Amino acid sequence: MTKRRVTITFPKELLSEPIIYTISQQFNLVTNIYQADVDLAQDKSRITLEIEGRNKDIEAGITWVISKGARVDAVGD
Repeated sequence: MTKRRVTITFPKELLSEPIIYTISQQFNLVTNIYQADVDLAQDKSRITLEIEGRNKDIEAGITWVISKGARVDAVGD
């Protein structure tokens, strides 16, 4: 199993969608939220989380998140 820490930046249009839940369920990933800055009044919000799973599942999950309109940035340890 691989672990990767990322920051996902969401436009406010995506805040009502269950993005973290979906990547966990659809791509068989375990997520652990480290930090979140979510404010419905802002134009965007950020969540830093660790994703654990098979490398190909992590890549597929990240690709899916990006396809939804979010930005994903790797976080160095």
